[in-house]
Amino acid sequence: MEFTLLLDPHSPLPYYQQIYAALRQKILAGQIAPRQRLPSTRALARSLGVARATVTQSYDQLLSEGYLQTVVGSGTYVGDHLPEILLHAPGAEPVPSESLPPLTLSSYGQRLAEVDAGPSLEPQTPISFRYGRPALDQVPLGIWRQLLSRHCRRADWLDYATDPMGYGPLREAIATYLTQTRAVQCHSDQILITNGTQQALSLATQILVSPGDTVALEEPSYLSARRIFASQGANLHPISVDGEGLDVDTLARLTDPIRLVYVTPSHQFPTGAVLSLPRRLALLAWAQQQGALILEDDYDSEYRYGGRPIPALQGLGSGQSVLYLGTFSKVLFPSLRIGYMVLPPSLVPIFSRAKWLADRQVPTLEQAVLADFIAEGHLERHIRRMRSLYDQRRQTMVTAWQTHFGDCATILGENAGLHMMVRFQTTIPDAELIARAEQVGVGLISAAPQYLGDSPGHEFIFSFTELDEGAIATGIETLASLFQ
Repeated sequence: MEFTLLLDPHSPLPYYQQIYAALRQKILAGQIAPRQRLPSTRALARSLGVARATVTQSYDQLLSEGYLQTVVGSGTYVGDHLPEILLHAPGAEPVPSESLPPLTLSSYGQRLAEVDAGPSLEPQTPISFRYGRPALDQVPLGIWRQLLSRHCRRADWLDYATDPMGYGPLREAIATYLTQTRAVQCHSDQILITNGTQQALSLATQILVSPGDTVALEEPSYLSARRIFASQGANLHPISVDGEGLDVDTLARLTDPIRLVYVTPSHQFPTGAVLSLPRRLALLAWAQQQGALILEDDYDSEYRYGGRPIPALQGLGSGQSVLYLGTFSKVLFPSLRIGYMVLPPSLVPIFSRAKWLADRQVPTLEQAVLADFIAEGHLERHIRRMRSLYDQRRQTMVTAWQTHFGDCATILGENAGLHMMVRFQTTIPDAELIARAEQVGVGLISAAPQYLGDSPGHEFIFSFTELDEGAIATGIETLASLFQ
């Protein structure tokens, strides 16, 4: 094992006593565990720059006191059973937190402490309808592995990237992809590569929203986005959603100045509504008139199962009032953690600076692999294949709802994306329904946390992408038994 010991040449204690004291403290603090092997006296002496005899003298003292034990032919180890008195030696017990001086948080830290920003717990059940997961067993890992191997032969990936905006070929590939598939109007210079949508939202909020500014967002809306806005000190104003998406007329009637509007127009989260073209045009006109900015989160627009897709908001206007957000987590795999923003040209310099200060760059190797994956046509083929598979699973889920629930379940947003929302006609409280479902091996995700205001209840989010058709049908049939 390796660990750090600091020797003080100006200390009145000789080196062997300093080594002894440092090792003893690490053992008592649990930093070196029982039965853990220590470096040989020769290796430790070399790393510390002292004579081997010095380390040997330290080890001998620890051996005599029972902290260490030797195994012939194997080495020196921390004692298996330390005497009880040693475990209660001074410095071995942690300092009680109430005796520590209070830490002062910044205003941002205080707001963050008040925001429920912990990760959402997901059901650990045989059948889980958790949302946001693609079919990971369908990812073309063989192709990805080949591309990764190709780039691993190059040593230049080992240094820092020079451009915080991201790897140039990837930005060019994304610009071409968005122009062809989403009618986004952009040049590669406008694209910022981010560590997923979360970082894109965080950067946009830090740069564009001051404490006290008003952010309008759909009701219900993406919980993580709401948490980010709240942590910045924004006033949140929910705007109702219907079958055509965000109610722009309600937004236009607000008297308070709106700094930012957050929308998911292609597949509203979580209701699945698609923002109609008239409303898209009205939202763009309103934003231009009010001098407001629009955050367009196009998180799963690749999947539409009927009708022609409506162009992105960003491509319908001048692009000066819209920041377009996208991610590869939904089309490839979540751990890739690569997202992107299409920025108005005037905002590129400040976002570049913010990204540099935040974390310098997204790992370049992964960016290079993804750039080739897109440029060589693998992404388009994968999306086309997954669209067909997801459509089959979607139809299986819709049929199962109709068969087992009939009019007792209203399906919303099933014609696009990776999930649908279902509203049950029942008097069973949500918490009780979730508990009952868990008992029979089915995991449910309530839509209630996505509401800023009061939730109507009995609404749940069901993904149809991760589970195969058999598991989908079985899960819904099992749920039906809970309502009988």
